[in-house]
Amino acid sequence: GSVTSEPSDARTDPTASLVRRLRRGESAAGAMLNELYRDALVRFCWGYLGRHDQAEDAVQDICYKVLTSNTVPEAFRPWLYKIARNHCFDLIRRRAQRADEAELPAASQIVELLTGHLTRLVQNEARSRLADLVRTLPANQQEVLRLRYVEGLARAEVAEVLETSEAEVKSLLFHGVQFLRAQAALFEDRS
Repeated sequence: GSVTSEPSDARTDPTASLVRRLRRGESAAGAMLNELYRDALVRFCWGYLGRHDQAEDAVQDICYKVLTSNTVPEAFRPWLYKIARNHCFDLIRRRAQRADEAELPAASQIVELLTGHLTRLVQNEARSRLADLVRTLPANQQEVLRLRYVEGLARAEVAEVLETSEAEVKSLLFHGVQFLRAQAALFEDRS
């Protein structure tokens, strides 16, 4: 089994407290789950599903899955995002059976929410141009960029969510950012 380590101060890591409360089956854990993760999960699901109302519904389903799960791992955040990602893919597959195509993930959302060293790129270029560039990246690169820069997951957490190696995540991030920077430089040269 897994070993639960108690943090010295639960206020510094509410996730650890949530994990313990979920394991004990406390009903208040649902409210805590909602408070800690709801907004981020809605944003995350919206990126896959493209509609806010569908993202809201998906988050309700995801929270139910988490609350009724028999096991709650120590690495809670990547586990939660993996559940959310899989749920969104299930919804998209069902939608695709009814329609022809769904775009994954929402490139415009990546552009809108990118932070850190890509902020300058977003500010310097027209958002629509950058969104078009992001859409040209392979889906796995778009997804890695989104999990890392939009959702703020560490590379190790991204690797866990995507069930791949941290080295692969690092490579996808590097090549994705390198491509976007090179394309931005081309735009700057033209102006």
